Amino acid sequence: MEVIKTDIDGVVIIEPRIFKDSRGYFFESFSKREFDEKVRPVDFVQDNESCSTYGVMRGLHFQRPPFAQSKLVRCVKGRVLDVAVDIRKGSPTYGRHVAVELTEDNHRQFFIPRGFAHGFAVLSDIAVFQYKCDNYYHPEADGGISIQDASLGIDWIIDPAKAVLSDKDLRHVVLADFDSPFDYDTDQYQQK
Repeated sequence: MEVIKTDIDGVVIIEPRIFKDSRGYFFESFSKREFDEKVRPVDFVQDNESCSTYGVMRGLHFQRPPFAQSKLVRCVKGRVLDVAVDIRKGSPTYGRHVAVELTEDNHRQFFIPRGFAHGFAVLSDIAVFQYKCDNYYHPEADGGISIQDASLGIDWIIDPAKAVLSDKDLRHVVLADFDSPFDYDTDQYQQK
């Protein structure tokens, strides 16, 4: 696998090595040994999958400490724009984001460490989206930033005002009104 660094330390794009022949293709979608060596040691404990239609936007989600999650995400059918926003108080990149297009054809994966809000927009008729998490889901720890917050400067490709959002996602605050539970000066939220 090839690890592509982004403008924010710790947030990386992963391109697998794909073997193609007349039968189709094969690739190793995850190797703990290689991930720990090339990205960072992480123990994923839960896998999730969602299916969404064009125009659906999910996010920008996170879980509050002590239930914070790192995520390794990919789109196995269709096409999404995936985004990670730095919400670590005191971080030199606080409020900045990284966006990457994940598709069934490019097979890319995106690693989002703890201390980031995560969301995506569906750009194809249907998208099946998978993610690995390094902590279990805890509904009482749910948090979010408004996916419609224009101050984030995210080009979602589709108009967030016309997007299909859940009631929960419509209630998230904008970054300016957000009091982050993540402190960059805490070692666990700095990316080594």
